[in-house]
Amino acid sequence: MAKILVSDPLPQDIVDSLRKEAEVEVATGLKPAELAAKLVGFDALIVRSQSKVTKEVIEGATQLRVIGRAGVGVDNIDVEAATNKGIMVINSPEGNTISAAEHTFGLLLAAARWVPQAQASMRAGEWDRKTFTGFELYNKTLGIVGFGRIGREVGERAAAFRMKILAYDPFISEEFAKERGAEKVELDELLKRSDFITLHMPKTAETDGLINATRLAMLKPTAILVNCARGGIVDENALYEALKARKLAAAALDVYAQEPVGPTPLLELLNFVSTPHLAASTHEAQERVAVDVAEQILEVLRGGAPRSAVNIPYVPPEAMSFLKPYLGLAERMGKFAQSLVSGPVTAVTVNYRGEVAETDTRFLTKALLRGLLAAGSPETVNYVNAAVVARNRGINVSEGSTSGHSTYSSLVEVTVRSAQRSCTLGGTVFGTSEARVVEMDGHAISVVLSGTKLITWQTDRPGVMGSVGSLLGKSDINIAEMQLGRSQPRTHAVMVMSIDETPSDAVMGEIKALDGIEDARLVQL
Repeated sequence: MAKILVSDPLPQDIVDSLRKEAEVEVATGLKPAELAAKLVGFDALIVRSQSKVTKEVIEGATQLRVIGRAGVGVDNIDVEAATNKGIMVINSPEGNTISAAEHTFGLLLAAARWVPQAQASMRAGEWDRKTFTGFELYNKTLGIVGFGRIGREVGERAAAFRMKILAYDPFISEEFAKERGAEKVELDELLKRSDFITLHMPKTAETDGLINATRLAMLKPTAILVNCARGGIVDENALYEALKARKLAAAALDVYAQEPVGPTPLLELLNFVSTPHLAASTHEAQERVAVDVAEQILEVLRGGAPRSAVNIPYVPPEAMSFLKPYLGLAERMGKFAQSLVSGPVTAVTVNYRGEVAETDTRFLTKALLRGLLAAGSPETVNYVNAAVVARNRGINVSEGSTSGHSTYSSLVEVTVRSAQRSCTLGGTVFGTSEARVVEMDGHAISVVLSGTKLITWQTDRPGVMGSVGSLLGKSDINIAEMQLGRSQPRTHAVMVMSIDETPSDAVMGEIKALDGIEDARLVQL
């Protein structure tokens, strides 16, 4: 059975469900060095936000195949290190959407109506109605920075308050925003026009410090800023200065550049509202994300594809049902091509034609690279790191697509080059799952991509095929099938034989020495 380490708390019923299919150990509160030592021999790791899965932890995990984060953000996981090692990282991007949107609105209302400050005042024995005069949300403008799942949920709730909605998101169209009741604008315009601003994007190199002193200066002095996304998106020092100088009315943060938060002057300000990273902390959200990640972990360990991998392309289930046989085709074509070129591969060109070209082909290219690079590799090569391994080996990979093909509804064409030679293959799927090469170096051919293949390049004249067959017969090697491809008679041809036994090196040497044989290769599929 596969082994799963759970290093942050999960509900017991979820741990029990994992144990039906895997050996599970729960060990929480581990420091990175302790986690690295503990991970030896485990196939999967499940964490929340407490465990720090550093580069050192990942490099020491010799058997690890997948890391699951029961939540959205993966800031506590070195995704690049995992990708380089071929370890899949999955998360649960939708499980806490409702909780995060509701908490955002809770902070929005709390900051607008001074709820926590008024309560603190009453606990101090005061009855101060004047200081805590607030703002209505009705008919105000809400600027939503990041119009993904959570941002859109916030927008729906804002519409119920009769708010006008502006959206900034470089990945959506104006039509997409309009259909959801928002006006798409650029970031600076949003900041200048909005009465309330909420942030909903991941922390990346581009978003780190996005709301800095310059952008805070664009806000109305009556504006209120809320961040339930990721710490570091807002420059906290600049925010402190702006709030202290009353250059904006109030701010509310649930996330911080450093967590847990140490002493910070923000907490001294009356117009600042804070919560300790609680946006996803509801019973319902914690249950949903844990169930989601547990299901995905088991699916990966069974050999399937997860719903939400961070470091491989997402393929919807309906698209995957079409692509699945082509994944097998692409991987076998890569393995086939690797056996036909000499020396290290320098370039790979892939072209998709017909129906397959209309899908997201990134997964197919990764499958092809996996087949091409995995044989004899000192490192694990899989869908996760195939592109990284190719780049690290200096292989130039290019991908394109064209609308159709005169013979086949879908065709995958690949050219693999080395310093010594190149080969070009065309492949398709027959029926529901039979992968075949139908073109080889410009010759029409039909080769089922399974079993042991003997490929010869030869002069197209009488007797050459017979001499190969005779030699195999003398060596007690049975020929199951033979295909010959040629462009014109009596020029050059390529022959592919499916054989039941594997020729020895000596027999392969004899085949290469036959009159009319230019080269011969053996491929194990």
